[in-house]
Amino acid sequence: MNTEIARLRQIMSDLRDPLTGCEWDIKQDFHSIAAFTIEEAYEVLDAIEREDVDDLRDELGDLLFQVVFHSQMASEKGLFTFDDVARTINEKMLRRHPHVFGDVVFETEAELKASWEAIKSEERLQKLARKVGSKAVDVLQTAPRPSAVDGIATNLPALKRADKIQKRAARVGFDWPDVEPVWAKLFEEIAEVREAVDMGEDAAIQDEIGDLLFTVVNLARHCQVDSEAALRQASGKFEKRFRCVEGLAEKSGNALADMDLVALEALWVIAKNET
Repeated sequence: MNTEIARLRQIMSDLRDPLTGCEWDIKQDFHSIAAFTIEEAYEVLDAIEREDVDDLRDELGDLLFQVVFHSQMASEKGLFTFDDVARTINEKMLRRHPHVFGDVVFETEAELKASWEAIKSEERLQKLARKVGSKAVDVLQTAPRPSAVDGIATNLPALKRADKIQKRAARVGFDWPDVEPVWAKLFEEIAEVREAVDMGEDAAIQDEIGDLLFTVVNLARHCQVDSEAALRQASGKFEKRFRCVEGLAEKSGNALADMDLVALEALWVIAKNET
């Protein structure tokens, strides 16, 4: 075993020791730690986007600690161990890459993708079989029909989950042939949002805005754009420009709340030009 991995696992075990460990670490469970796990994953992403290699190393360590933390809690309950986690991903990678670790040869990228999807579909079926404690054939007879969108985590960021659902549907042929029909759908959804707003029905407004966002994700997908990354970039751009607007207002001796729309728009134009 890697000595540093062994050291990290021992540190985690010591932190969870009911007699001599850390009070905070001892009282945690899967649910209380989940938010930290997600946060650490996003901090890894942030370091990558900032191209800060030192931060990336540190944030990957924090994320690894989360894996060790969950594994330690599972081990205490007799559920699984860190080695089980490592073994599972090792076997999965070997299984999903028969052209790398086996004798399979794919002549085209389409064949490779088809194999990948077939293997993942089989994995989803086997996972369902394990959950109900029966053989896969029994699952097919008693459980809901397997779907192309099975196994997509419900707690993914909403834009990312919409993108994954659409891609899964597209793989089985449920998709527009190109971007043109998406434009028509987008304008249709905008009109329906406007209608719901005019009617003043809160539930309908939320429903229609949801449809609009889903269609925007579809547009991004057809344009080969990651909607999650695009929105993150747009948010960052707005934040940078807004901070500039705040600075300009402060220099002029005015509070943003006291400025009218024309003055605010003028500051925004300056901020756009400066950033």
